[in-house]
Amino acid sequence: MDGQKNAPHTDLDLLNRLKPLSFLSPDALQELASGLNSANFRRREVILSEEALAAGVNILLRGVAKITCLSQAGQRVTIALLAPGPIPQFVSLPANRRDFRCEAHGECRVGSLSWDQFDVITRTVPQSALRKFYDDNLMPWYRFFAGGLDLRERLLVTLLQLCSDFGVTESRGTLLRVSISQKDLAGLVGASRPRVTEHLAEFVREHLLIRQGRQMIVRLDKIESSTGIPAAKANYSYAKAGAQPHLSKQGQPYSPGLFAAMASGYRTATMAQVK
Repeated sequence: MDGQKNAPHTDLDLLNRLKPLSFLSPDALQELASGLNSANFRRREVILSEEALAAGVNILLRGVAKITCLSQAGQRVTIALLAPGPIPQFVSLPANRRDFRCEAHGECRVGSLSWDQFDVITRTVPQSALRKFYDDNLMPWYRFFAGGLDLRERLLVTLLQLCSDFGVTESRGTLLRVSISQKDLAGLVGASRPRVTEHLAEFVREHLLIRQGRQMIVRLDKIESSTGIPAAKANYSYAKAGAQPHLSKQGQPYSPGLFAAMASGYRTATMAQVK
C-alpha cells in the first residue's frame, strides 16, 4: 500500500521493525501478529475514533498517521504526527471534550487487539521492561505542551522530533520524507498558521532550515549550536509513536484512572495552546 517495492508483506515482518516493541520476544511478537485485527486505510480516512483509541492496543504498522482534535473555534487541527509504532491513547475530560481521533496522513496499515489479549501476550515480560515501554512512549506530547516553551522553541522541538521519526540524512542536513503542510505544523505546535509561517521564514534566513519545494531540510547541527536544543539520539523510520496507559497486570503502576489524573494537567495546558 505504501508503494515501496521491498516493503514487508506480513504483520509479523512489520512488527519486527518497530523499535518500541523490541522488548518483546520472537514468540511474543508472533503471538501479537496472530492476534491483531489489521486493516488498510487511505489518506484522510479516519482510523480510530476517540472511544476506539481507549478501547485496546492499536499499532500503526505501516505509513504515517496523525492525531487530530477540535480547536476552541471548532476547527480540526493536527496535534501529533505518528510514525509506525503504538498509537497513543488520549483520555477525554468531561468538561473539555475535543473529539480526538486518529486519521491517515497517507496510506496506512493498522492492527488492533484488546487489552486482555495484550496482557496475555506480555505475561512473561519483566515489569521493568513494561514500565520502560510506557515511560518512553506515553507522555512526551503532554510534557511538550506543558513545558512552558515559547512558539519558536516548540517549533524547533517539533522539527527535531519529526527528523527523528521521518528524517533521512543528506549532504545539506536532514530531509523530512513526510509531506507536512504549514496548517498541520501549526496544529502540532498549537499556534496560528501565519505565526508558524513567519517563524519558518526566519529559520530559513538563519540557515536552520532549507525549503525544497514542499519538502524541508533541517540543519540539526545549526539548531543545536544556536539554541542548545539537542537533536534526538536516533534517526530511524520506524520510531516511537506513543504507547497505551492501560495495564491490568497486578502490581503495575498504570491504570486508566491513574492515567486520567496524570494527563489532566497536561491536557489543560495542551488545549490552552490549541486555538
